[in-house]
Amino acid sequence: MPSAIEQLLRELHATLKLRKRPEDVAQLTQDLYAAQGASLDPATEAALAKAAEHSLSRLWHGYTSMLEGFARPVGAQRQLARAESLFASVTDLPAGVADDPGRIEEVIRRAGQEICRTYGDNDFGRDRLDRAGRAEAGLGELSKRQYNKRFRLLCRMEAKLARLIHERRRHEITITGKGAFAHTLPYELFAADQDTAAFVAYVTARGYMRSVFTNGRQRQVYDEVADALYGRLRAHPEQTRWYAVAHVHPTADVLGRLSDEELNQLLTRWTRFLREVAGLLEDAWDRCPLERDSMIVRRGNDSSTWNQAAQAWNTARAHWLALLTELGRTDVLDRICPGKVPRLMAADVAYWHRRSKGGLHPDTYVWAELPLPWEVLRGEKECPRSLVEEVCARHGVDPVAGAWTGPRPAAESVAFRRTPELVHGVAVADPLMASALRSAGVFSGKGKVAAAQEWL
Repeated sequence: MPSAIEQLLRELHATLKLRKRPEDVAQLTQDLYAAQGASLDPATEAALAKAAEHSLSRLWHGYTSMLEGFARPVGAQRQLARAESLFASVTDLPAGVADDPGRIEEVIRRAGQEICRTYGDNDFGRDRLDRAGRAEAGLGELSKRQYNKRFRLLCRMEAKLARLIHERRRHEITITGKGAFAHTLPYELFAADQDTAAFVAYVTARGYMRSVFTNGRQRQVYDEVADALYGRLRAHPEQTRWYAVAHVHPTADVLGRLSDEELNQLLTRWTRFLREVAGLLEDAWDRCPLERDSMIVRRGNDSSTWNQAAQAWNTARAHWLALLTELGRTDVLDRICPGKVPRLMAADVAYWHRRSKGGLHPDTYVWAELPLPWEVLRGEKECPRSLVEEVCARHGVDPVAGAWTGPRPAAESVAFRRTPELVHGVAVADPLMASALRSAGVFSGKGKVAAAQEWL
């Protein structure tokens, strides 16, 4: 039976892969410190109390209309169930197979052997066996209809496997773009120091917050609660697991406490991740090139994939630049300095920005003139720091303060604000009303408002 402290630590660790409200993570943190009998300094106690006041456990309804997890890919349960009824070799599949691409591929290959089909042979006109071929392969007792049924199923299973791999890749990129590498932290490292666990969990929850429909800046991650928790880390540096903190908060103060080996490990991981995200950006671009000069969504653009990948790219790039700077290897940027990637913007939001802000963000113009990131990483086009500085100067952008040629400036803490209930990005005061509006299709652009009007 785990102790109360271990149970709370495991709940906090679980939030690294969920989408809990920062208020609820603050409540867990309060409970953790209370369970261990820790005496908190006044600043930390006041900050946690301010946030935990609005946790679901303290609200009369105890309910949020928003999902508390990231959308996960749908596995191949349905296809595997059908395969079990058609193929003798597909029986007694263990739990979890439907979500494991490697195991699904094994099933497809094993089932294919029953009808003499080679994995990857999906052309219905060329790759099927005719009557003579089936007889020669020992499938003479299998009718053409039954053979075709099995052949089609395996083709659909391969297509499903490709979609599952793509969606798992998108899921990984989405969660990393929001919370960096927090979700990869093993429990042993996370729970080795409770102050570290509290800070990492809270900052990750802040990073996971959804974007709000606005013409201004999104809510900043580093707020007064995070700052108070970070103060406890600075007060006990010998106990803090700085390597874990660096997974989510790569400031100079944090990275300066890591060994060169730890810095290089993180740099290698982020470099590999940059290449992976660049591939996803390229795929989205190839399906339908974007309007680079405005970054306004046009028909055919895969805006969801692009925006998820763009956020992941910018997160990874910020960590990559911070690590290069700490290691004293900024000379790399003299040869290769890929730029930031802006998100696609809906036309109505772009119009709102033009009316209130006077035009596009200057970063959009810089992005439009630089080589595409995947071309830079492959070495097809050159993008040294000097080119980035030249383009930034042309558009009145400070390349250092704008994080084009260096790490992001250290964030100043902002005041804590309660997490709003969102319906397609629009803040709604009450979670029950938010559920009704979402069900009615309000703010979705679908025009289904009759139910909402009746409810209101």
